[in-house]
Amino acid sequence: MLTSLSSAINNMTKNKTIKVQTKALFDIIDLTDDINSFVKKSNIKNGLVNVQSLHTTASIIVQEKEPLLLEDIKKVLDKIAPKKDKYNHDDLDRRTVNLCDDECINGHSHCKAINLRTSVTLNLIDNKVQFGPWQRVLFFELDRARPRQVQIQILGE
Repeated sequence: MLTSLSSAINNMTKNKTIKVQTKALFDIIDLTDDINSFVKKSNIKNGLVNVQSLHTTASIIVQEKEPLLLEDIKKVLDKIAPKKDKYNHDDLDRRTVNLCDDECINGHSHCKAINLRTSVTLNLIDNKVQFGPWQRVLFFELDRARPRQVQIQILGE
């Protein structure tokens, strides 16, 4: 069955990396227009669009970009993993792996991230990403201001 499906699709792939600069914890960057533009230029008519954060303390979500709802989401995430709590990940006297020169105390960010996705996959039909009326693709910063990268991959025909 899988063989016939893969042979039925004239596979074409397009990839793009988007660089963003976040400003603070809970900074939200709308990627929807960038994604739609890339899809249009790709000339891929039907398939899938995958959008992936390349970071463990940032997420990609599909949600309404309604300011009060986004404040509610931030509040819920902050209750789940408050910055003021103690996290083993932050004990740099005990921690021995995945350390870098500018290591930050961000156990709360990783714990927030486990409740969200690192990627979303969206349907592409007639060279248009299929969105509901209020859906937007949002990059959600769960740590601190820093440069970030998001990859977009379109697979289809």
